[in-house]
This record gives sequence, C-alpha cells and structure tokens, in this order.
Amino acid sequence: MKITIIGAGAWGTALAIHFALHNHQVAMWARNAEHLSAMQAERENKRYLPGFKLPDSLTAHSDLDAALEGSELVMVVTSVAGLRDSVELLKQHGAGHLPVVTACKGFELDTGLLTFQVVKEVLPDNEKIGVLSGPSFAQELAKQLPCAVVLASENEPWINEMVQELNTPVMRLYANTDIIGVAVGGAVKNVMAIATGLSDGLEYGLNARAALVTRGLAEITRLAVAMGAQPKTLMGLAGIGDLILTCTGALSRNRKVGLGLAEGKELHQVLREIGHVAEGVPTIDEVFEAACRYQIDMPITQILYQLVRKELPVEEVMERLMMREAKSE
Repeated sequence: MKITIIGAGAWGTALAIHFALHNHQVAMWARNAEHLSAMQAERENKRYLPGFKLPDSLTAHSDLDAALEGSELVMVVTSVAGLRDSVELLKQHGAGHLPVVTACKGFELDTGLLTFQVVKEVLPDNEKIGVLSGPSFAQELAKQLPCAVVLASENEPWINEMVQELNTPVMRLYANTDIIGVAVGGAVKNVMAIATGLSDGLEYGLNARAALVTRGLAEITRLAVAMGAQPKTLMGLAGIGDLILTCTGALSRNRKVGLGLAEGKELHQVLREIGHVAEGVPTIDEVFEAACRYQIDMPITQILYQLVRKELPVEEVMERLMMREAKSE
C-alpha cells in the first residue's frame, strides 16, 4: 500500500519508518520544506527522531503533490493545531477523497472538536475517516519494539480492511467502531499525565500516582460517555492502556510537563525545554470547557486548569484534591 504521512515530527517519522519496514511505500510531507529536504538527503530525522535510518521505501517530499501521487491512505500526524489546515490542503490538492486517519490526540482549540470531527467537517463526503490511538512511544516503535494500538472508525467494513492491511508482528492493530471513545481516551489521558508528573515531581509517592491514574480514568470515562462513547472502550488500549503508559513512562512529554512544573519552572520554560508538542497543555482548556458543557465532575482537570492559569500554586494541587468532600466511589 502507498501511504502518505503528513507531519514530520517524532511520531509521524516513527510511523513512516514502521510501515516502510513492513512492505509499504511511504511518502512524508510537512510544511517545513527545508526540514524535509534535510531528511531526504541525510536519511534521518535528526531534529525530532535522531538515530533512526529512513528505509529505502520511505521518501520525504517538500512538494505535497509528489507525496500524494499514487497514495491509497493519508495519515495526518501533525499537532492538533495543524490538523485542519493539513486536511484543507488535501482538499485543495484534489486528494479529499482519499481515506484519512488521524494519529494526533486532542481537541481542536475553540471548536472543541475531536480530530476525526475536524476531518469530517472539512471533508463531509469522505466516508473513510479513522483514528489511530493507543499506548505507543515514537522511539520504541522506531526501534521496532512491540506495541498494540487501536484503529477506529464509524465505517466498520473499511476499518476492518485497514486492520488486516496494516497489522504487523510489531504493531498489533485492533479495530473499533467507537471512534468517540477512542478519540476522547487519547486526548484526555494527556491531561492526566501532567497531573501524575506533578505528583511524582513533588514526591508524593506511588500510592498517590495510582490514585491519580485511577481517578483520572474515571474522569475520562465520564466525559467520553457523556459525548456518546461506550464505557468498555475506556477499559481497553485507547483508554486505560494509553493512560498507564503516558502517566508512568519516562518518554512521556506530558508527564515531563508536570515534572517541570513541580520544580517551580514556568510553563513556557518547561515546553521550550521539552522541544516537542505536549498536547496535554492546550487540551486542559478544552477538556475543562467540555466538562462544563456536559456538566461532568472532573476535579483533576479543574485543578490543572486553575494551575496553568496561575490561579492556584503548585504546592496546593494535591491538598485540594485530597481535601475534597468524601463520597462513594
């Protein structure tokens, strides 16, 4: 299969390397033409995923038409902020009919739309729109270490076909038609990872981390169900699986945000030091707004919302959570 990947960050590059190593032709494109030219010449993404050679069947293009030529599937692996513009470009270049899978996690700022909803809004006639989500770090996939993720779409026959086509011994794919549950799980777990990073950074211990992960899952599930998801989806890879990895893994960018804040650093400094997009930060505002809109109790999200708006000092975060009114689980 010929796959076009839009976005040349760590995750986009890892996916490109993976599929190229498993008998697919892969073309990458991103807005930074200079970066793409360097990747093609050096056969490595030295900026975002250094140390991994690009396979011969992977090409990096500074021209979108060239990247789309002969494509059978488009994966958009930009930040959520860059998603809409990328899909608009697909439409402008006559490729709006191609199947589209988003591999970014979050809510679009201001609209509050999930990634697949953004694609549907731009490409209303496209019936093959999906979401790739689940517990997966770019570096580990690039190393070809095993993982299992979810490929979700409302179009069940197509997504089953894609799972059969793209499944490998390294990346095991599971099909799911609950695209809302998969997308919400992938988005909100990043918020919870900031909270657990904060707790770890303040040395509150493993008991506190376990409590935050568990109660975080409860918040994610309440919101997802209110938006139309099935509760069982959040018990799977795109829910608890991704949550555990992002909240505990040393490679987690969002956990690093929490760790940095616990050190007393300003948010902008933490993000600059990480050097990659940490989707949990902009997602906090959108999840808080969604919780208000659906009248869902999300205390961890609410306290992080106050923290990033400097309405609450770091030292009071855990105290506020622990001193909430006692209630049944």
